[in-house]
Amino acid sequence: MADTVREIERKYEADDDTHLPDLAGIDRVATVEERGTDNLDALYYDTAGQRLAADGVTLRRRTGGPDAGWHLKLPVSPGVRDEIRAPLSDAPPPELTALVRSRTRGQDLIPLVRLRTRRTVRVLCDAAGVPLAEVAVDAVTARRVTFAAPPEATPEGAGPMEARWHEIEVELAEGDGAGDADTGLLDAIGRALAEAGVRPASAPSKLARALTETGLRADGADGHPADVPTARSGGTPRTAADLVLDYAAAQVRAITALDPAVRRDLPDSVHQMRVATRRLRSAFRSYGKVLDRAVTDPMGAELKWLAGELGVDRDQEVLAERLRAGLAEVPRTLRLGPVAARLQLWSQRNRAGARDRLLAALDGPRYLALLDRLHALLAEPPLRAAAGRPAPEAAARAVLKDYRRLAGRMEAALDAPAGRGRDEALHNARKAAKRARYAAEAARPALGKPAKKFAKRIKKLQQLLGDHQDSVVARGALRELAIQAHRAGEGGFTFGLLYGREEALAAERERDLPATWAKASRPGLLARLGA
Repeated sequence: MADTVREIERKYEADDDTHLPDLAGIDRVATVEERGTDNLDALYYDTAGQRLAADGVTLRRRTGGPDAGWHLKLPVSPGVRDEIRAPLSDAPPPELTALVRSRTRGQDLIPLVRLRTRRTVRVLCDAAGVPLAEVAVDAVTARRVTFAAPPEATPEGAGPMEARWHEIEVELAEGDGAGDADTGLLDAIGRALAEAGVRPASAPSKLARALTETGLRADGADGHPADVPTARSGGTPRTAADLVLDYAAAQVRAITALDPAVRRDLPDSVHQMRVATRRLRSAFRSYGKVLDRAVTDPMGAELKWLAGELGVDRDQEVLAERLRAGLAEVPRTLRLGPVAARLQLWSQRNRAGARDRLLAALDGPRYLALLDRLHALLAEPPLRAAAGRPAPEAAARAVLKDYRRLAGRMEAALDAPAGRGRDEALHNARKAAKRARYAAEAARPALGKPAKKFAKRIKKLQQLLGDHQDSVVARGALRELAIQAHRAGEGGFTFGLLYGREEALAAERERDLPATWAKASRPGLLARLGA
């Protein structure tokens, strides 16, 4: 069973002559306790192309110290990582290798470097003796285990087999600032170290420094392995290709990074990963003049499949929560029969097996093949003639094209008579709004504030249309629940009441629609986009 610890730390350079200042009295620190010295022996694993290291991910097998075992570290934010631990074993444990599958994509994990560390630890405690942070002074010896430099490099020119250095780590104690990093304490310690002549470390981790100093860093010209997507432009995109491929690479990185969060069932991870798949698919469509749709359309179909797999449980969860929230607003005197129990049973039946199905999809060959194809597209993009156009020109054309598509669907929806036909027309308009919004978001590096403002207004329109569609879906579910209750000999009054409330909400959204659309489609804003 794997355990997770939130690691919040800062690293500093040191040498043989470095002496720690007295940290007692810093911030909440009352006492400094010597914990002694540990001898740590860690073997770091990665693919030959160092796909994990490129994303700031580390996987190691470590002996010695109080936490011997397998450790997988996933970046959360600068200076913050989630460390997922598993018991010692000979090979990387499956529960950890699954969490890096979106990065390894079928490549073998091999040992790259071995770090032996002599660690002297001091524990900083508050007045009650509660640990606040640990300060570790590390003497590190790094040694290459295997040669995994780029193919064009040679072992003779790859650097020394071994490297040695000293460093200082300051890490918050487990549980201190777990929800919101206690940066105040870390800042205060950092200032005290700076006054003592200690400077922040240049490398983000021991592994990063070891890879560099032993010549194992598999860097391309841009500092990343060739098979890890990065921005082409390095700033403001000059061409349409720069704009679209930078945006596509960002979505591929998001899908890759969110994969382990989805597997860990972290809050909002499924939704965010689904959004990334939708953004990428939408970009392929909106910027079809830049990337050949003969290549991107099949990938778009696979992205649609992935979004569907991600949505099986998510959609049902959101719908059930909406119905529960509506029921909570109904006075008890109007809740006739076992309404809450019926709703709970319905939700459990519809969600049964959904998570297992999602994990099976993420572990399956179809998903892995999609990731490989996306990376291949970024490495060798199927550019069309328009790819060389100036980025602002291509961006404006794409956004305005999707705007015109949205305008046509909005006109059809507003002219449609009330009923199922209008509901379907509004749903189609919602999908067009989402596409126009994503096109504008992708265009922001080229078009700036006008694209940002346009996307913001279209988002409001999309949200209104989305709430209307959620009401349509909720009414279908309430009708199904009423039928089930009737067949079981229960009353359907409360479900009918909720149905009526959803119907009234949908009507209210429809009344708000013309004004929201008028604001989103103001000619002045469109002119600034390039209309």
